[in-house]
Amino acid sequence: MADEEVLAGGGVNHVVRVGDTVRRPAGPWTPAVHVLLGHLAARGFAGAPRSHGIDEQGREILDFVPGLTADCPLPGWARSDDALVAAGELLRRYHDATADFEAPPGAEWYFPAVSPAEVICHGDVATYNCVFREGLPVAFIDFDTAHPGPRVWDVAYAAYRFVPLTDPRHADGRPVEEQARRLGLFAGAYGLGEEDRAALVETARTRLEHLVRHMHERAAAGDEAFAGHVARGDDVSYECDLAHLTRHEAVLRRGLTCRSPRSGR
Repeated sequence: MADEEVLAGGGVNHVVRVGDTVRRPAGPWTPAVHVLLGHLAARGFAGAPRSHGIDEQGREILDFVPGLTADCPLPGWARSDDALVAAGELLRRYHDATADFEAPPGAEWYFPAVSPAEVICHGDVATYNCVFREGLPVAFIDFDTAHPGPRVWDVAYAAYRFVPLTDPRHADGRPVEEQARRLGLFAGAYGLGEEDRAALVETARTRLEHLVRHMHERAAAGDEAFAGHVARGDDVSYECDLAHLTRHEAVLRRGLTCRSPRSGR
């Protein structure tokens, strides 16, 4: 197709822009994701692209959402408290919009549902899957990994990516006490309940374990993108972050007693 612009990012998929649309590889999960995106539009949630079916090459067609995404090392505007709070608030609005979603019969998801299925988790809420304008998150993109699950399943992974809850020696790492403060801001902006706050750090560890396991499984199955991630040591980096979360769980949990003054919760 003429006038295709390859978009940056796309660590797993080849993604191109055609006019005001994005074309991405489709999978067995695509029909369920498109129904979800239609539901979000009907609920007035503007923080996600709309879907427009499948093109003649079998690729899904989505709105192009203008703005910037952010990957490691993060630019300063993606590291601000304002961006962190706005991300928590956007995630809460997204989850609330999915709370009454009814999946079509026989719906397939990239990942299996996680109990309790309170909402439809995005599955990969991160700065690289978030569109920023004027330094603030305005939309999530790449819903391939969406699946039913509990709120904290998504919140914990988003916190890992946005705080970020990484070993301070890594790029974008911060001192542990600063991570704890920002974790409290994020949980407050989302309006996370006490039970989920108590489970958040443990859930973040579980999410990282799931990520490493999935990466190895896909690499072993011959997936070149995931094999490349393993070859460059991404799995080792995540395992280091797992150790960091275990080592500093008490400090991070203390940060969750904070409340965001902007959240009103």
